[in-house]
Amino acid sequence: MRNFRIQRIIILVFFLLFLFSCTPKLWYAGSPEVTKWEIEVAALEQLHVSENEQAVLMTGSSSIRLWDSISRDMLPYQVISRAYGGSRLGDFRHYVHRIVTPNKAGAIFIFLANDITGDYRDISPRTVLKYFKSTIRSIREVHQATPIFWIEVTPTPARWHVWPEISRASELIEDYCNSTENLYFIKTREYFLNGNKEPDIRLFADDKLHLNEEGYRIWSRCIKQDLDKHTGYLRIMQ
Repeated sequence: MRNFRIQRIIILVFFLLFLFSCTPKLWYAGSPEVTKWEIEVAALEQLHVSENEQAVLMTGSSSIRLWDSISRDMLPYQVISRAYGGSRLGDFRHYVHRIVTPNKAGAIFIFLANDITGDYRDISPRTVLKYFKSTIRSIREVHQATPIFWIEVTPTPARWHVWPEISRASELIEDYCNSTENLYFIKTREYFLNGNKEPDIRLFADDKLHLNEEGYRIWSRCIKQDLDKHTGYLRIMQ
């Protein structure tokens, strides 16, 4: 009888440990931080689904969404843009199966810059890395051999006060990319800093957060350099 009670206690302990390990993830998936993007994500689902295995799929947050000249700036690559609002890795990883998975592509790009902004919702650099790995695993469930590129978070005037934390998260992601096949880190910071090693305000919009036209031109050159290096065969005929 005593052994039976012990067995029941052990089973109960393991069940509780399992429940506690799963609950945070399940709770986050249904939290306002995730569900507030439902309308925007649903709108993306209504767009044409790419069957073009030569296309470059650009995903992420508002810096991608607001890039009005992306098709022109990214020539000779054909681009499909699928980005929403002020997305973070925390919510983006829950929408990957709806944004990335349905589309065929020759390369996938991700830019998300809202996980460390200086407010109460910030996560640590190591948590950024954890969410990044989770995102990549989800993409790999379908796009098993497609090259994936992470675009480094830009040093912006608006968030310069938390640049040390942003920079640390970027370093962790870069190390992971360098040790993982078909996963690439695109460095951009040096192109957006002035002679004093501070953000060059001439490259940013009035909000000091998003890029202006010249900033996007520079960004596209950075991105295409890595595309040419790793997936130049995706260039379209001109």
